[in-house]
Amino acid sequence: MTRSPISPTPPTVFTPQELRLIARCTTPARVQAWLNALPYNTEREGPTQRSFRVVVRTQRAHCLEAALSTAVILEQHGYPPRVLSFESMDGLDHVIFVYQHRGLWGSVARSRAPGLHGRKPVFRTARALALSYVDPYVDFTGGVTAYAVVDLPGLMGNYDWRFSERNLWKVEQALIDYPHHRIVTSKARVDRWRRKYRAFREQFPDRKPLFYPRRERWTPLPPEFLR
Repeated sequence: MTRSPISPTPPTVFTPQELRLIARCTTPARVQAWLNALPYNTEREGPTQRSFRVVVRTQRAHCLEAALSTAVILEQHGYPPRVLSFESMDGLDHVIFVYQHRGLWGSVARSRAPGLHGRKPVFRTARALALSYVDPYVDFTGGVTAYAVVDLPGLMGNYDWRFSERNLWKVEQALIDYPHHRIVTSKARVDRWRRKYRAFREQFPDRKPLFYPRRERWTPLPPEFLR
């Protein structure tokens, strides 16, 4: 397993509630289970970009908040704090936490879409992992156009992305500005998945599709997608 020898954040910085969570979530699978149990942050009171500390206190998270929180938790267990950022053709980007286990890539994530959650560590490269999200990303308007793997401490320097009580707009902008690698998908393929997605949602307006191939590579989904 690819891990860092020492975490830069001492345990004394964490609150008792945070320490209990960290002690329980020792693996990516356990962090994914914790995120699955959290309500998705729909930002009903306005946009947010919350740190790990605020997520633990409010018990809600959207994709970037989930990725940053995962990075803080698993950093304490030796995992490098890395995320993978997706760019989408409709500007609705997505961020996931990524890690390596025995040289293979996996991810931890939270999303409104079932297909944009975590992946088991079965991918030989970060690009292969990113490509597993291409088809499930297609909805009424979305579609992956690029990805980037980002080391958070290297990107953010001394900025407090772990514990800040303020919204982390600087992290969001830094990921937007970071150079991404293009992913080119044929228009025919995107159109085919978009037609399939649209037809499903018209028939089942209260459900999200689970008809994607290779679902055995996905991690378990939040319960709202399985009802």
